[in-house]
Amino acid sequence: MEAASMPRTSPLGMEAPQAALETYSTDADISGADGVEEEDMEDVEGGDLVENAETEIIEPFDVSHLKEIGNLASWTVSTSKPGCGVEALRSEDSNLFWQSDGPQPHLLNIHFFKLVSIVHIRLYLDFENDESYTPTKMSFLAGTGQHDLQEFIELSFEHPKGWIDVSLDGVGGRDRYDDSAGGDWQTSSNILRAFVVQVRIAENHQNGKDTHVRGLQIFSEDETLGRKAPAEEFVSARDGRKSDAFLGLEEPAWMREPELR
Repeated sequence: MEAASMPRTSPLGMEAPQAALETYSTDADISGADGVEEEDMEDVEGGDLVENAETEIIEPFDVSHLKEIGNLASWTVSTSKPGCGVEALRSEDSNLFWQSDGPQPHLLNIHFFKLVSIVHIRLYLDFENDESYTPTKMSFLAGTGQHDLQEFIELSFEHPKGWIDVSLDGVGGRDRYDDSAGGDWQTSSNILRAFVVQVRIAENHQNGKDTHVRGLQIFSEDETLGRKAPAEEFVSARDGRKSDAFLGLEEPAWMREPELR
């Protein structure tokens, strides 16, 4: 009797549904099955089924319209190995990293000299290269000083690779003073207003003691991007009316808020 004529059963002895049989079919079963056309086999061999099973890739957050403000703060770490401190962490080279050298939790403190409006935070981790040095549990805190820090998010990782966006959903904070809205503060639930940001690493992969962080960046809105001078400030010398020729002129650099570099 041919094998195809016998009903295939599940481990419990019950006849298995066809969908379950297809899930556990081998290449030999597919190639010998009746009714499978060559085109269907080409789809299987071409890897279409594998592609459908892959996890969806999340695109990184676009920071091209934002300004990195890490240079406006003083960065300190709880401990570090020689040559693997804040300078390595702040470097744009992902081959460099901060490596702690002490007991957990490992702390990174970022103290701004003024109150800042943070709209995005991201950090760079690399499990493939760091293995047991890779953080698996870390939290972010913010406040006006070390005395009133409040945790606004806790993150857990398994095998992180590359830039990881830190969610600021619901952190609150006042954005800017808007004269057009009756002279009131405009609020946004996704803008973090703080003097101090602290990163606290509580656990590492495989219970590792020390940790590696290859990059951390903090962004605010770039107010100079597309900023225009008010058209009302330009008046025609001939008739005292506004001149359309001046519309859209950029504000001079000396009128903007100074930046520390």
